[in-house]
Amino acid sequence: MAYNILIMGASYGSLLASKLMFGGHNVKLVCLPAEADLINAEGFRVRMPIRGRKDQIEIDSRKLPGKVSASGASDVDPKDYDLIGLAMQEPQYRSPGVRELLDAVAKSRVPCMSIMNMPPLPYVQRIPNLDYEALKPAYTDPTVWNSFDPGTLTLCSPDPQAIRPPEEKVNVLQVTLPTNFKVARFESDKSTAILHQLEKDVDAVRFDVPEGKIELPVKLRVHDSLFVPLAKWSMLLAGNYRCVTADGMRTAQEAVNADPAEAKSVYDFVFDLCVKIGASPKDLVPFEKYAEAAQSLSRPASAARALQNGAPYIERADKLVQLIARQKEMHHPAIDAQVALVDARLEANRKKAAG
Repeated sequence: MAYNILIMGASYGSLLASKLMFGGHNVKLVCLPAEADLINAEGFRVRMPIRGRKDQIEIDSRKLPGKVSASGASDVDPKDYDLIGLAMQEPQYRSPGVRELLDAVAKSRVPCMSIMNMPPLPYVQRIPNLDYEALKPAYTDPTVWNSFDPGTLTLCSPDPQAIRPPEEKVNVLQVTLPTNFKVARFESDKSTAILHQLEKDVDAVRFDVPEGKIELPVKLRVHDSLFVPLAKWSMLLAGNYRCVTADGMRTAQEAVNADPAEAKSVYDFVFDLCVKIGASPKDLVPFEKYAEAAQSLSRPASAARALQNGAPYIERADKLVQLIARQKEMHHPAIDAQVALVDARLEANRKKAAG
């Protein structure tokens, strides 16, 4: 059975879309008008490296069994879809038009899968024994999540890394780290069955190359544990946010390698916090595995690039982790210092924007 899937955010969203369209499912991407016009005219391309092959492959959406279309936020009705993906950055959900669509998504009760680094507040509410009110300061605008039933929302860890090459058109995505998407089940078995079907369909994909059909990386993996997607938190705090420096930014590789002992200390602290709020150690990723992957992260993280470009708001998973740790009477001086640094950089950007 082919599903109709709505994905809010065409940049990172096109990576997941390419996998689902291979399985014969149809995808509608919500994006800016210029992006929508280009995707409707020319589709999109996803390029990715394949282990053991010199040349990377290019997936052309026009050649896939499923169909893609794109539009602005005001031109879609969430009730027309079987599953909805959230692939924008958290601050974007309060933008005019996007905010109203997100509210309609929440009220539709269509199962909704977030692919953000920052877990939506209703997903955090699925984790027991936290003071959710005290976590709101980590969100750009927590009120955008008010209409959601937490049971209809799940989290998919955006582990695969991808960028839009600046010299290319905006319908091109370059995968730089082809790891798997890891998604937690929904509360409902019926909604979770959709995820299992998509997982199976993505697994079955084979890609034609001159020497025959090959398997592609970047699978979808469905997990019963709420905490599997939170494995990304350790990586974000030990790597991504530590790309932000007082006077600029550095690569994730440098952030981990400049002071490996501190990076490991931060990583292990967040790992232990996840266990304290209910994760099993096997839900999470050990530091050594992350440190190895970080060797290939030769660009600053998106949060650091956004700050450098003057963004007044970015996703604050760093602050969310700090606030959850406080509730468990835990703190880490390096995390506190990094959160304060990001706060200061954002404040400076806002002042500059205000003129």
